Amino acid sequence: MTIRFGLIGCGRIAERHIGTIALCKQASLCALSDIQPERMKTAEMLYHKQTYDNQPIAKHEDYYKILKSPDIDAVIITTVSGLHAEIAKQALLHQKHVILEKPMALSIKDADDIIELANLNKLRVLVCHQLRYRPIMQKIKALISQNILGNIYLGVASIRLHRSQDYYSAAPWRGKWKEDGGMLINQGIHFVDLLSWFLGGVKKVTGEISKGTIAKETEDVALGILTFENGARGLIEANAITYPNNLGSTISIFGEKGTISIGGNSLNEVIRWSIKGNDKQIDEIEKLLHDANEHLYMYEDFIRCILLENQNILVNEKEGKKALETIFSLYESATTSQQITLPLSSFSTSSMLEKTRWSL
Repeated sequence: MTIRFGLIGCGRIAERHIGTIALCKQASLCALSDIQPERMKTAEMLYHKQTYDNQPIAKHEDYYKILKSPDIDAVIITTVSGLHAEIAKQALLHQKHVILEKPMALSIKDADDIIELANLNKLRVLVCHQLRYRPIMQKIKALISQNILGNIYLGVASIRLHRSQDYYSAAPWRGKWKEDGGMLINQGIHFVDLLSWFLGGVKKVTGEISKGTIAKETEDVALGILTFENGARGLIEANAITYPNNLGSTISIFGEKGTISIGGNSLNEVIRWSIKGNDKQIDEIEKLLHDANEHLYMYEDFIRCILLENQNILVNEKEGKKALETIFSLYESATTSQQITLPLSSFSTSSMLEKTRWSL
């Protein structure tokens, strides 16, 4: 069986999804939607170039036409962040499976609505935290789960990026709390997701945020101290003001019997891989490190779980909410000067405009 996909939002991030669908044997891109017709034509050409299939793809400026089509099994949502949740909810109401770009939502309520609708309609939702599918991350998760690193004391996510005024000026929604959601949600959420996946559920969050000189609403620096349910601690250190360009990102795990730290601009460098009594894995690690096909593995997981019953998507809607809730808690802590205990009952990034002092 081939899963027939419709893609909603033909911007830059859509290019990767198109390339991945072209590689999937059980996937076909059948429809496109964007408010700019030229972007749909470009997306169609890209798919044809990669598949050598010149069959025309349906193109709609109104994405509801994709949702109402009986010829579409699943939709991919790659619009601006502020539209993710509403389109996902409408897709689920129209009986479509959903691949949802991060962030899955900009409020707790919208995230919970997606979870409820997926459950009620018995549909699959995949939130695009593709780094979980990267083989090197799968290896780290296995080492932790098998207790090879012993008790985990600390996990650290460092994100050191540069986003210029031109970056924000290029798209009017960028840098706005209601439409974009925040720097950490957009630039750091993959690393927050890895921390929560590696170390387990987050119990408490203390956070601080600050802003540089670029004319926008959202933060440029985010710091967070996490307490996990198993007693481990976490540290988030993220910024988008690294001069003069990206310095790279790292994810580090410090355990009783080992330290693992992966970094670099593409998370393809071993900074440290030291495990007590188990240091002869360097060849295997180097091989895993350079396997960057996580997007393909993610799609294969999604398709497998549609075709097979009683299979759980690695990053389903419930898993996708975890990193989001952690970041929301960091924002709430930063604006209230209080430690936040999860679960968070309510939060929306739209409230941050009034809560941040620099927006007054």
